[in-house]
Amino acid sequence: MALLLVFCFALSWLWLIVGLTVRTPAAVMGASTMILFPLTFVSSAFAPPGTMPGWVREFVTVNPVTLLVEAARGLLDGAPDTGDVALVLGISGAMTAVLAPIALRLYSRRS
Repeated sequence: MALLLVFCFALSWLWLIVGLTVRTPAAVMGASTMILFPLTFVSSAFAPPGTMPGWVREFVTVNPVTLLVEAARGLLDGAPDTGDVALVLGISGAMTAVLAPIALRLYSRRS
């Protein structure tokens, strides 16, 4: 659960940037759907990558949602892959390091 919360916290900075950039709540929903829909459905969350065409499989293997799903599955199965967990934590840290200052700067300009 903590891994999911860390990833969601990192992703929340992106939604804060979107929310500070667009004018209406409906626009935030539209933008978030356009980003999350392909990331979620072109991941290993619903189907194993081995059953996908080659060009889709290549995207699925580098998709951050796939990395999160695989790490969470390993943790829930009791056989965590420390590489997957470390990669998700690294991606989350990188997203926070890049997006948080941008979001805070946008917020300070609006205040």
